[in-house]
Amino acid sequence: MPRGRYSLHDPHDHTPLGEEHFHCAPGPSGWRYVSQITTPSGDHRGSVDLAVDELGRPIRLELHAASWQVRGAALDGVTWVRTDPTGTHATEGNVRAHAFTGTSPAFLVALTRLLRLTPDSPETRVRLVAFTDPVLAPLTVDQSWALLRSEAHATDNGPLMVDEYQVSALETGERHTVHIAGDVVLAAPGIELEDLETPPSVFP
Repeated sequence: MPRGRYSLHDPHDHTPLGEEHFHCAPGPSGWRYVSQITTPSGDHRGSVDLAVDELGRPIRLELHAASWQVRGAALDGVTWVRTDPTGTHATEGNVRAHAFTGTSPAFLVALTRLLRLTPDSPETRVRLVAFTDPVLAPLTVDQSWALLRSEAHATDNGPLMVDEYQVSALETGERHTVHIAGDVVLAAPGIELEDLETPPSVFP
């Protein structure tokens, strides 16, 4: 069960946003990721609990940030309920989208499980519902993903397969790369892996 810590920062001006302390593991029905997010000063800022099935579809999502809460799942596309800090107003949303996304590295791993790209795959277009900081506001985004290469890197625990993806934001044309090993993000815009206690899980 990989357990570790990511540092989060603004991908544009590199302002520190805090840290995400996580653990994750594949199981008989898919993969689950749980994390606690702290501010740069160490205060609690939110949490992520994401479970996907063996095909990578989100079967349960629970996000907390600034006393806002989102619960969602894949249902007629993706469906979610967003509750305000007072708990008195809940709004439901549904979009014909493939999955959810946000600032957590969990969403990047989950999407690669859904897409199952190979270096021979064409660029694949996906529609996602992003929950944006600081109040988990939903935003529909379109991206295209391509797996550029998979390379083995030598480590103390044997070779580690690292996948390099190219991600394009279709509305802006912005492109960036994401490096993932198993169920751990090694590097992505706004995300750095700072500490990892156990090696990444290897998906079948």
